[in-house]
Amino acid sequence: MTAAEALDRGRGSFGRHAWADAYAELSAADHEAPLEATDLERLAMAAYLVGRDDDGDDAGARAFQECLRLGELPRAARCAFWLGFGLLHRGEVARGSGWLARARALLDEGRLDCVEQGYLLLPVAMQGLAAGDAANAYAASGQAAKIGDRFGDPDLKALAGMGRGQALIRLGETAQGVVSLDEAMVAVTAGEVSANVAGIVYCGVIVACQEIFDLRRAQEWTGALSRWCESQPELVLFRGQCLVHRSEIMQLQGAWPDALEEAQRACDRLSQPAGPPDVVGMAFYQLAELHRLRGEFAKAEQAYRQASRFGRRPQPGLAQLRLAQGQVDAAMAAIRTALDEAPNRLARSKLLAAYVDIVLAATDVPSARAAADELAEIAAELDAPLLVAAAARATGAVLLAEGDLRASLAALHDAWAAWQELEAPYESGRVRVLVGLVCQALHDEDTAAMELDAAREVFAHLGAVPDLTRVDVYTRKRPVAEPSGLSRREVDVLRLVAIGKTNQAIATDLFLSERTVERHVSNILTKLGVGSRTAAAAYAFDRGIR
Repeated sequence: MTAAEALDRGRGSFGRHAWADAYAELSAADHEAPLEATDLERLAMAAYLVGRDDDGDDAGARAFQECLRLGELPRAARCAFWLGFGLLHRGEVARGSGWLARARALLDEGRLDCVEQGYLLLPVAMQGLAAGDAANAYAASGQAAKIGDRFGDPDLKALAGMGRGQALIRLGETAQGVVSLDEAMVAVTAGEVSANVAGIVYCGVIVACQEIFDLRRAQEWTGALSRWCESQPELVLFRGQCLVHRSEIMQLQGAWPDALEEAQRACDRLSQPAGPPDVVGMAFYQLAELHRLRGEFAKAEQAYRQASRFGRRPQPGLAQLRLAQGQVDAAMAAIRTALDEAPNRLARSKLLAAYVDIVLAATDVPSARAAADELAEIAAELDAPLLVAAAARATGAVLLAEGDLRASLAALHDAWAAWQELEAPYESGRVRVLVGLVCQALHDEDTAAMELDAAREVFAHLGAVPDLTRVDVYTRKRPVAEPSGLSRREVDVLRLVAIGKTNQAIATDLFLSERTVERHVSNILTKLGVGSRTAAAAYAFDRGIR
């Protein structure tokens, strides 16, 4: 194949979005004779899209130099922008900032009125969002959008629209933010933007939808992203993040084996070579969540640590893992630190449901009440079904702890209906456990048994081992009284003592205070006539109390 033939084929493959072929053919042509600026830009994009970042940087830098040689300063500035923007996204702040500064210097020195002025506002908006300065991010995105409109640049308009939507959401203007996100997506789904911009906007919009708990939009755009990735089999960039989003949706809908497979694939794809740190952290956090829910605690801990290494804070998942391990004090310390550091109400809303469960396990009912009320307030403000469902469950759990059983039952029925509407079986099952406990407290044993059996079936199907174990404690056949005179609740406590659980862990499993468990243990030792927990455990094993 001659250099001209390779170049023609490379251009054709690029036009068909056959990225691997485009990269190979343009590289072959470049080896025979150095490419011109336009083809170097094509080579750079193809390299990025197939995951060859270093080669993309090299081609982009050469395109920049060629544009400078030709005196095409705006075009050179755009090459420098894409180099800097990509490096920033990959966590290479120094190099990225250097290229962006070079682009700015070119435009300032030439006093150029061009569309590239708008592109250079995008990192300003991105940095504003990262620093918690949503107002500055909104202003920068708005200016960029106006420049994009004036020059008729669809890539800039889509990126600026996404940035403006993200900033509006952070400013509490959720409805307007969603409108801006949807407008950006119209251009993407209509095929009006470049492939690189399409992937950036897809992923940014999905994350924004998840941030405001807009599950319907997140599902819709995740499906669209999946189809977009599948239409380009050679695409590497964005495919890993697509897998993470697919895993999150699958988890919610109860397809845990598939979710675990997608999360593991995402981690593998993003780790070799390493992808953008924030996306890699997102993948490992999702993997950790699935391992935690399945009771694979060692694997979960390892994945949370990997997520943290890539800059993804491992909360609330790590705190929930500590709770499941019976380490209530560690869980409390972790979740309180995370709440204290949360920069805004949206960030707090992602932590509050877990916080309620943890402080209830620590028998701090007033703190749980305050957190549940705050979550309910945020849910009402956002009117997001997923958050409304989580808030109703938290309220029901707090009312149960406060002893207001009828009110608890009403809140939990609302929560169950909301999770059912969202087709979220695991969360529905967790609500049914609480309903069963309320019914037990109301001495409605038949309803309690049905609710707990239904929850057990869900957990068994999903493989939710920790939840299944906890429900088994509630649903085992219990004698009215043992020959030794133990009450039903004392038998429950004895079962957990027999398998080596601490008082704190028993309190967590049985939704009791640690002081109440201490009293039960003392009564058990007295009634059995033994002097230690070990002897009580031996009694339990001898009589088949398991």
